[in-house]
Amino acid sequence: MTSRQDEPAPDRPGFSRRSFIKSIGASATASTLTGIATSQAGLLGRESEATPLLGPGTVPLEFNINGKAEKVRVEPSTTLAQVLRYSLGMTGTKVICDRGACGGCSVIADGKLINSCMTLAADMQGAKITTIEGLAQGSKLDPVQESFLRHDALQCGYCTPGFIVATRVLLNDIPKPTLAQIKKALSGNICRCGTYTNIFNAALEASGQPVIMDQKGAV
Repeated sequence: MTSRQDEPAPDRPGFSRRSFIKSIGASATASTLTGIATSQAGLLGRESEATPLLGPGTVPLEFNINGKAEKVRVEPSTTLAQVLRYSLGMTGTKVICDRGACGGCSVIADGKLINSCMTLAADMQGAKITTIEGLAQGSKLDPVQESFLRHDALQCGYCTPGFIVATRVLLNDIPKPTLAQIKKALSGNICRCGTYTNIFNAALEASGQPVIMDQKGAV
């Protein structure tokens, strides 16, 4: 004699609860990934196009970084920050939080400010990328870099490259920003040492405007 629990389960039409949950999860994942790709394409002002899958293993990538063609072979999961620091030796780009929250890894891609720690290197092929190393022209510093030095707009200095790059993008877009515009544009960058007044002064001076006065009326 066989017990009821030994009998085979009868075929049931339709979806089971498990298959339903699986299908919902797969759909949600696909929608999320599609949204991320679309957002990235929109950020750089590009049309969203279907691209072939890369990998497994390393793949060849080509970039225009600081006006120079660069070629590397990396895994498809490699971020732009990793390529800059470890493949090309451009360590001015800092990885601090590694989650796009502090701005230390800021670089310019096609004129737009991006977090390189959250950007796949493979997505940047064909983009014109400028890092902190590319702002100076030989031994001549960018006006923003000179202003940061004059106003001592740093303490530990680890966040400074990101702030300088973000300030340069702001001044490219708005040559004479207000203090409120400066604060908003730099709000994605964090200075753990709290040197914000000096940073704002540096941005104001680089744009040819008067700096902030302290409570005693002195610069």
